Amino acid sequence: MTPDLRILGAGVFGLSCAIAALRRGARVVVHDPHGPGAGASGGVLGALAPHVPEPWNAKKQFQLDALLMGRAFWPQVEAWSGLATGYVASGRLQPLPEGGETVARSRGAAASVRWRGEASWEVIPAKGAAWEPPAPEGLLIHDTLSAHLHPARTVRAMAAAVHALGGRVMRSAAPEDAVPAIHATGVSGLAELSEGLSRPVGVPVKGQAAVLGLAAEGPQLFVDGIHLVPHSDGTVAVGSTTENGAGTVSTDGALDDLIERARRAVPVLREAPVIRRWAGLRPRARTRAPMLGEWPGRPNQLIANGGFKIGFGVAPLVGEVMADLALNGIDRIPQGFRVADSL
Repeated sequence: MTPDLRILGAGVFGLSCAIAALRRGARVVVHDPHGPGAGASGGVLGALAPHVPEPWNAKKQFQLDALLMGRAFWPQVEAWSGLATGYVASGRLQPLPEGGETVARSRGAAASVRWRGEASWEVIPAKGAAWEPPAPEGLLIHDTLSAHLHPARTVRAMAAAVHALGGRVMRSAAPEDAVPAIHATGVSGLAELSEGLSRPVGVPVKGQAAVLGLAAEGPQLFVDGIHLVPHSDGTVAVGSTTENGAGTVSTDGALDDLIERARRAVPVLREAPVIRRWAGLRPRARTRAPMLGEWPGRPNQLIANGGFKIGFGVAPLVGEVMADLALNGIDRIPQGFRVADSL
């Protein structure tokens, strides 16, 4: 079978594009020599969190639409695949910064307008619960737009969903032919694009996370720059550090420091054993926003890259936008997400 569309890369962007194209009736093959989730998408954290609701821009609107779409999309992936993603629309708690109540309430007012009543950003009193961030002011910021999932499990479920919808995921490189393609190849794709254009369009950024053995229920927490995500398998994921450059992709002392800070902030973690450590390279486009659209000078070759810290959160809508462009020539890419914005 000659496909209508090839997807290069079986990470969250590539598989989201494949699912969206299959739902439009296209014949789709996903190619990845290393298999699904071999890169940054195979992580352990999975915090799906919005940026602050003011000031507003097209990027935040796209993120909002994608996070709201995820409420139906991720359960549907589970239904197609028969596999769990760990998705929970859990919300998020974070400490109110000292003297920050006026700003936080202003953001809550902005969220009530921008988030269309489908999610909220509020200042609430701390309860002193075990699974709660510290609250020096006695107050916390609670948003109901945040959610979480388990990245590696989600990618496995997405690959199974592609097969269930009639597509194929092949552990191979894509052949060179005239079939239109979407390149969702992460760090290696950014390097290839930079080389081809003779200018840097993005860089690899190292991230680290740890999995601790603790059964916790409730929202994800964000404290001191650390995401703490309670997964349904009786673990808590803690991450992630950000370190520029490729270097050696292995865990190091920066992760030990992060774990210690998390334990100080949330004392219930103090006795929880570290059962896994993860490090990987995340693709960051020059603008820090996803890079979507046509590959300059290469007809029928499209790019979906640069997910960086928000890849899983925006992936459902990235898939829809890229399928529209690849199959129907409809361009819904927002300003700031275009390939040209990173050149």
